Amino acid sequence: MSEPVTHRNLLAAAGTGPAPALLPPIGPRIIDEAGRDDLVAAVVAEPAGSLGWALLAERALAERTADADVTAYAFARTGYHRGLDALRRSGWKGAGPIPYEHEANRGFLRALWSLARAAARIGDTVEHERCAQFLRDSTETGYRALTSAFPLE
Repeated sequence: MSEPVTHRNLLAAAGTGPAPALLPPIGPRIIDEAGRDDLVAAVVAEPAGSLGWALLAERALAERTADADVTAYAFARTGYHRGLDALRRSGWKGAGPIPYEHEANRGFLRALWSLARAAARIGDTVEHERCAQFLRDSTETGYRALTSAFPLE
């Protein structure tokens, strides 16, 4: 895969660009080490939260089977879309930074990267590239952290 081109928002550097999107916490607090039953319970308790969906996708991707990759794609896409809904409700207009440093944004960003990874695994190159670029454009810090923690295989 070639390195994605980063599209910098030059207006943001001048202080006139969109404000960073900061999601409110959504759903119960979930830790990475939670068991599958706890993740499913968290998603059932608050299906609008992206983190539970992202963690389910990450677990499925770790299985490294075609069936699990398709399952991961579905989990990640759900978390991604729930995150987009939350971003829009928070005033995000489809452009501007989504800082990884803001913990409540991480569920959406992890779902986005899981969607990119799952898309690559099932051969959806266009979706993989779109999601990877979206992540990089949203947060360079998050892009580096997530691609290091969950490398593209």
